[in-house]
Amino acid sequence: MHRANGQVGRVAEVHPTAIVEAGAELAASVSIGAYAIVREHVRIGEGTTIGPHCMLEGRTTIGRDNRISQFNSIGGVPQDKKYAGEDTALEIGDRNTIREFCTINTGTAQDVGTTRIGNDNWIMNSVHIAHDCQVGSHTIIAGYAGLAGHVHLGDWAIVGAQSGLHQFVRMGAHAMTGFQSHVSQDVPPYMMVDGNPLSVRGFNAEGLRRRGFSAGRIAAVKQMHRLLYRDGLSFEEACDRIAALAESEPESVADIALMTDFLASAMRGIAR
Repeated sequence: MHRANGQVGRVAEVHPTAIVEAGAELAASVSIGAYAIVREHVRIGEGTTIGPHCMLEGRTTIGRDNRISQFNSIGGVPQDKKYAGEDTALEIGDRNTIREFCTINTGTAQDVGTTRIGNDNWIMNSVHIAHDCQVGSHTIIAGYAGLAGHVHLGDWAIVGAQSGLHQFVRMGAHAMTGFQSHVSQDVPPYMMVDGNPLSVRGFNAEGLRRRGFSAGRIAAVKQMHRLLYRDGLSFEEACDRIAALAESEPESVADIALMTDFLASAMRGIAR
């Protein structure tokens, strides 16, 4: 990386109206659009493009080959009244697409202190990702959705447009919410939910097929869905029966472990 010193000619493709403060670190192939502002503690990796009128601030690290469209606010301070200026951070991985008018905040001292976004995510327009969120990889967050503070979003999860995820909610890998869902409880892996109040509508069979899950693995997910939501079992009974599936479904041991680990650590109860 090259360390910017206010002389925009030292960094490739920085528009002459952009402001890059001394101390910011930009890789040589970074592109900064017109009227964008990059504050002193920001680090941006190779091949990343920052659109016009973006604000990048805070202790923000952005990886390689990201596409950040115009009018985004990245690395702003948390929208949390308890925040007292602590030195917190935002980390964004590689190959993410972040469309227009998104806000992504740094962490707080009340949690791990770092908001994290993984790799290969598709974040549509006007999305808010609040302090201390932990977003995995390959997720899709549709327009006008909001992730409140401390939300955990698993790999390959899909958040429907205009959905809201309550603070401290966890949404498991491969799970999906429908349009305008009100998510106030944890959503187990693979499940499809929507509505207000929220309800589980099934499991994400089509998404699993597209990701190369075999028929046997999908069948095991179907069994887990049935045990949790269709067989009239208590939560504890369903958890025990799901764990026992590993003996008869050796192909799906990792999928079953993902589910059992998630259920064992549920803090807000699960969506039913």
